[in-house]
Amino acid sequence: MHIAQGFTGSVGHTPLIRLPRLSEETGCEILGKAEFLNPGGSVKDRAAMGMVDAAEAAGELGPGGIVVEGTAGNTGIGLTHICNERGYRYIIVIPETQSQEKIDLLRTLGAEVRAVPAKPYKDPDNYQHIARRLAEETDNAIYAGQFDNTANRDAHYRTTGPEIWQETDGRLDAFVTATGTGGTLGGIARYLKEQSEAVRIVLADPAGSALYHWVRHGELKPVGSGSITEGIGTSRITRNLEGTPLDDAVMPSDQEAVDMVYRLLHEEGLFLGGSSGLNVAAAVQVARDLGPGHTIATILCDGGSRYQSRLFNPAWLAEKGLRAPTA
Repeated sequence: MHIAQGFTGSVGHTPLIRLPRLSEETGCEILGKAEFLNPGGSVKDRAAMGMVDAAEAAGELGPGGIVVEGTAGNTGIGLTHICNERGYRYIIVIPETQSQEKIDLLRTLGAEVRAVPAKPYKDPDNYQHIARRLAEETDNAIYAGQFDNTANRDAHYRTTGPEIWQETDGRLDAFVTATGTGGTLGGIARYLKEQSEAVRIVLADPAGSALYHWVRHGELKPVGSGSITEGIGTSRITRNLEGTPLDDAVMPSDQEAVDMVYRLLHEEGLFLGGSSGLNVAAAVQVARDLGPGHTIATILCDGGSRYQSRLFNPAWLAEKGLRAPTA
């Protein structure tokens, strides 16, 4: 009998899905790790579980404890599920620019949600700083700190990286993904490079982020005016990203990401969010750079229902200067 033990027992071991149309188009194997099939609906379930497990093991989180986190949504969603399962309270600080679907879902799950104005990281009222101060001021509380808590990265090193390597039988030429906290990319990249230095690790970055220029030129410098994607891109090197082996970076446009979201829906049957669209667009770009006959894997981060009022709303896209592709 193969029976998962509760919510946390069902995190991980997601399938690696071949994307047939894109694979045929590029002459490469384009593979997406279906992280939207985690029980909380996103890749962030792994980080959330890793951080809670680490806090419990260190004696920082015990009965009656409170978990406080600053999040763009998905890590908070994973944390609320896990805290519900283990009997902890949870407070989520989220930029008010995030989709209403994610904010509503957090409240439905039982989180105390504090939506705050979006501020750059250097501002003391950035949502991460507010969450950290709130944890310090609250009795029996911990700050999860997904950006600089390397339990995030370690979770992907222990689980996601080995899964991808095993599922491809070690025949992998490149891995590409966007990053926000650095945990997914940092953990997977470390594991894959330990298996084979030949695996190319490529960072996919949205417009407005500083990481593309950092990888290409060694300097943190934003490129472009911003992006509609949520939870990816950053202006700093987090502890989770620090030291990650990176071979290159690519920067698909928002329109390329939106086009890919619709292609994934109408051609591959997958209803996914904007970060997944950007990841797959980046994987296709890497495939074209490498040429036919290569295998490229990426992350399918979460489902499209969390962005339905935005990505799948032609009027909202038009306000952002983007077009909604037709079926």
